[in-house]
Amino acid sequence: MLFDVWAPEAERVTLHAADRTEPMERDPSRPGWWSAQADADEGVRYGFALGDSPQVLPDPRSRRQPDGPDGLSAVVDHSAHTWQQEWPGRPLPGAVLYELHIGTYTHEGTFDAAAQHLAHLRDLGITHIELMPVCPFPGRHGWGYEGVSLWAVHEPYGGPEGLKRFVDAAHAHGLGVVLDVVHNHLGPSGNYLPLFGPYFTDTHHTPWGSAVNLDAPGSDEVRAYLRESALSWLRDYHLDGLRLDAVHALADTRALPFLEELSAAVDALSAELHRPLFLIAESDLGDPGTTTPREAGGLGLHAQWNDDFHHALHTALTGESQGYYEDFARAPLAAVAKTLTHAFFHDGTYSTFRARHHGRPVPRTTTPAHRFLGYAQTHDQIGNRATGDRLSATLSPGLLACAAALVLTGPFTPMLFMGEEWGATTPWQFFTDHTDPELAEAVRRGRRREFAAHGWAEEDIPDPQDPATRDRSCLDWAQPAQPPYDRLLAWHRALLALRRAQPDLSDPDLAAIRVAYDEEARWLVFRRGDLRTAVNLSKEPVEIPLGGGPGRVLAAWDPVEHPGRDGLLRLRPQSCVVLGP
Repeated sequence: MLFDVWAPEAERVTLHAADRTEPMERDPSRPGWWSAQADADEGVRYGFALGDSPQVLPDPRSRRQPDGPDGLSAVVDHSAHTWQQEWPGRPLPGAVLYELHIGTYTHEGTFDAAAQHLAHLRDLGITHIELMPVCPFPGRHGWGYEGVSLWAVHEPYGGPEGLKRFVDAAHAHGLGVVLDVVHNHLGPSGNYLPLFGPYFTDTHHTPWGSAVNLDAPGSDEVRAYLRESALSWLRDYHLDGLRLDAVHALADTRALPFLEELSAAVDALSAELHRPLFLIAESDLGDPGTTTPREAGGLGLHAQWNDDFHHALHTALTGESQGYYEDFARAPLAAVAKTLTHAFFHDGTYSTFRARHHGRPVPRTTTPAHRFLGYAQTHDQIGNRATGDRLSATLSPGLLACAAALVLTGPFTPMLFMGEEWGATTPWQFFTDHTDPELAEAVRRGRRREFAAHGWAEEDIPDPQDPATRDRSCLDWAQPAQPPYDRLLAWHRALLALRRAQPDLSDPDLAAIRVAYDEEARWLVFRRGDLRTAVNLSKEPVEIPLGGGPGRVLAAWDPVEHPGRDGLLRLRPQSCVVLGP
C-alpha cells in the first residue's frame, strides 16, 4: 500500500512499518509530500521518522491510534467494512438533536454500551444524535476537546469499528448521527503536527496559543488536512453532519474563507452520496452570514448554535446575572421574546459583558428558523460551571417543564443534553485523564484559580484528574423509570410527539411568531400559527389575557380548565400549556 506524509521542511523521511524501515521519496507532483510503498495489512503499526531523529511519530492523518496519541498509528481499510444499513439520510429541517458524550452516557463509556439506549432516544422523538468529539486524547476519560488525530477514533470508546457499529445501530433506529469536531486547536498533549510542517502560525493567537494555519504560508495543505478530515467522517463513517467547535476562533484572512470552502465541499459530497449532509457551527460572532447561503454571500454553513436564546432562557429560569448573563438579566422575559422572534439578542446592540456593541440583525424574512439551534442546556453551559450542576439541581420540575415547552415548541431546531429529558440529577463536571503529570497539575490549578476568582472555595471545585469526577458525571439509567423523573420524561415525549404532529411547529418563518409577556408577573405566551405556548415561571398562579379566542389543551404540565373561555388563561405556579384552536 502507499504511505504518504506532508513534511515540507524535512531533509529525509523514513517509514517504519511493522519491523521494517523504508526510505521515503519526495513526490514531484506534490511539493512537500513524501511517499513509499510497503506491504501492510489491516492493523499493522507504522509511523514516520524525520531527518536523523530516532523518534518514530504517528501519522498526522492516522486512521487509528491503538495505543493513544503518543503511540504508533495503525492501518485501517475503511472499504473492508460491511455496513448493515442502506441509509438515505435525514435532513436538518425538522430535526431534534440530542447531545451525547460517549464516555459518560453509560458507566462503561463505550460506543457499544451507548448503543443499548438508542431505542430510548427513538421513542423520545429524537432524530439526530450529536456526539461530542471522539478523536484520540490522552488517557481514558475526558471531554474530547483535546484531541490530536483528526482522522482517528478514541480507542477506549471502541475505536473505528466501534463508531461504525454505533452509527449502523443508530441508523437502524432511524436516528442520524452528527459529530462534534474541533478545528480551532489541537492537543496540547500528543500534538506532533508542528514537527511535520507549519500546521500552526504565530500570525494569529487564540486562547489556546498559536492559531491553526489557515492563511499563512503552507496553509493550503493545512486547510486540505482539515477539509479532508471532515469529509472522511461523513463518507467513511456514514455520518449525517458535523458540529464545528468555536468557529469564531478560526483566524482566517484569505479571500475564500475556510468555512466557505468546507461548506462547498460538504455540499458536493452530499450530491455525490445522494443523501443530505450538514454543518452546524458554534459561533460567538452574532453574525447571520455564518449560515447565509454561499450564493447570497454567506459562508453557507447549514445551522449554528444560538447561545443568545440559551442565555435569555437561563436568566429567566434562574435569575442568575453573573458574567455574560448580565446583558440578559435586566429584563429576561423581554430577552426571551426577542430571541424567539429575532434569533439573536445582540444584533448590533451594546453588550455590557463585552463592553462594546455586538452582532447584527438576522434577516427574518429570508432566514429559516431551523438554521438556529435552541436549547436550555449543553455540555458547555453545564460543564463549565464550577460544580457542573444541571438546571435540575436548582429548579422545580415545573420550571424544567417550562424550559422544555419553550425549547421543543419554539421556532429553532431543538437540542437536548443527555439526561435532560428526565431531569437527571447527576452533574456533568469537567474531567481529564492527562498522562503528563505537569499538564495534569496545570489544568487542576487553572480550574481552581478560575473559579476561586468568582468566590468558590478550592475544596468545592472538583479535581478534574480524580476518577470520581468522571464517575459522578455518568448518567444514572435507573432514574427515568422512577418518580419524579418519569413524569418529566413523559412530558418531553408528549411535546416531541406534538412537534411531529402539528405543522405549525415546523414553520420556519421567524417573522410570523407573536409573543406577549409580563416581566413582573413572569408569564410569557408565544403563537406559532394556530398554536399557543404559555409558561408561568412565577411561584404564584397567573391570569393571562388570551387573544384569539378559547383554546383546546394539546399538552399541559398541570391541569388547565376552559382556557380562554372568558378571555383569560389561568395557569398554576411554575406550569405551562400548549393550546390548539
